[in-house]
Amino acid sequence: MNTLRQTALDSAGPSAVKSIKQRDLLNTWLRLYARDQRLPKLDDYRPERMEDEVADIVYYTVDSGGDVPRIVIDSDGTRMANAYGKTGRGQNLDDYLGPKLATVVMPFYHECISRRLPIYTISKVVDSQGRGVDYERLLLPFSDSEGVERILASLKTISEDGAFEIRNLMRGSDVLPVYVLRAVIDRDLFHAKPARGSGSDIIEFN
Repeated sequence: MNTLRQTALDSAGPSAVKSIKQRDLLNTWLRLYARDQRLPKLDDYRPERMEDEVADIVYYTVDSGGDVPRIVIDSDGTRMANAYGKTGRGQNLDDYLGPKLATVVMPFYHECISRRLPIYTISKVVDSQGRGVDYERLLLPFSDSEGVERILASLKTISEDGAFEIRNLMRGSDVLPVYVLRAVIDRDLFHAKPARGSGSDIIEFN
């Protein structure tokens, strides 16, 4: 199956991101992007309280040398490993996902690479007890040169029912995730500094 088919994405600003913690991660990326007028370097990316997010963060290395970018899992957030039922460090992402899930997940990673911008999605999934869960994914691209070389993914799960079963959440059903939001963060990327004499050089990202 072709996982590189065009994905229809909404144009959105940072306010589209629902999770406060994911918004903080995005704002840190935006500050670096605005400061350097280019993709940030991962080594320069230092959000506050990052240690609180480790369980929901996955890092990837991108090799764009071939016709299709090769995306390799560098780390495995514990919640991702639980949601997919196994760890994936060192594996190609498409192999880890399997052919069924890859068709609905990989296009967003490819869009992140080709557009060189953050991608944000919300999909509906169901746990083993039939409870609905929102799966919120934020992809942030990084580079030491020109093209995207690293991706940081923040993966959040929330249910209106409160408690839910995280284990095998993404593989426990034959029903594929249903996307309710698919967006590229391409608006409000640069914010003007306050006018002279305002007494502040703070740049705010809402």
